[in-house]
Amino acid sequence: MEQWKNRVAIVTGASAGIGAAIAKDLAKAGMITIGLARRVERVEALKKDLPANVQGNLHAVKCDVSNEDDIVRVFAWIDKKFNGIDVLINNAGILRETELINKDNSSKIREVINTNVLGLVFCTREAYKSMEKHGRNSHVVHINSVVGHNIIRNLQMPSHNIYPPSKFAVTAIAEIHRQEFIRSKHHIKVTSVSPGAVKTEIVSKELLEKFGDLPFLEAEDVSQSVLHVLGTPPHVQIHELTIKPFGEQF
Repeated sequence: MEQWKNRVAIVTGASAGIGAAIAKDLAKAGMITIGLARRVERVEALKKDLPANVQGNLHAVKCDVSNEDDIVRVFAWIDKKFNGIDVLINNAGILRETELINKDNSSKIREVINTNVLGLVFCTREAYKSMEKHGRNSHVVHINSVVGHNIIRNLQMPSHNIYPPSKFAVTAIAEIHRQEFIRSKHHIKVTSVSPGAVKTEIVSKELLEKFGDLPFLEAEDVSQSVLHVLGTPPHVQIHELTIKPFGEQF
C-alpha cells in the first residue's frame, strides 16, 4: 500500500459495514480518504476508531449516490479540493424485499437499481474524469456479491429478487470498465470484489435470526481483501476476487 500513501481515495456508502471498514483501513494506510454517505455524521464518528495520528486522513462528505446531480457536484468538489481522485471504492448498495411480479414493488425496484447500478456507473464516470485529467496510476474497486454470479435457490429465504440482477449488472460493468480503461490509454485498474454472506446492517435481524447458524464474513475481512488488490504492483490486475466464509454452502 506504500504506493498509495498521501493519495486520494473515495469510499461510497462509508457510514457502516464494509464501507466503514474500508474507509478506516485506507486512512490507516496513509491515504487521504473521503467517506461518502447520506448519514455523514456516522462517517465523522469513525474517526474515534482511528489512531490519533491518522484521524485527519478521514473526511466525511454527504452524498446520495442514487442522485446523479449530487454525484457530479460532490466529485467535482473533491477533485478541486484534494487535487484529484486516485482510488474509488464503489461500495454503496441497498437490499430491499421485492417481488418482480408484484406491481406494488416498483419504487423499491427503482431504489435498488438507482443505487446499486446507476450510482456505481455515475460515480465511476465522475472519478474517471479526475483520473484522466491528472494522469496518475489509479484503481476502481466495485464491491459486488456472489449473487452477482450465481442465483441462490432457496425458497425459504425472503424475496430480494432485484438485488441479484443489480449485482449481475456490476459483474458485466466491471468487464466493460476494464475494456474502456484499456482503450483510454490511462493506467486505471478495475477490480470486482464479490463477498459471500457478510454480517452487516444490510442483513435484516429476521434473516440473522432465521439463518444465524450459517457462516458469515466480517466487514473487516472484505476490507483486507480490498487492501490486497490495491497493493498489487502496477503490472498486476486482479479483475475478480471472490471471498466466502469457510463452510458457506452456496
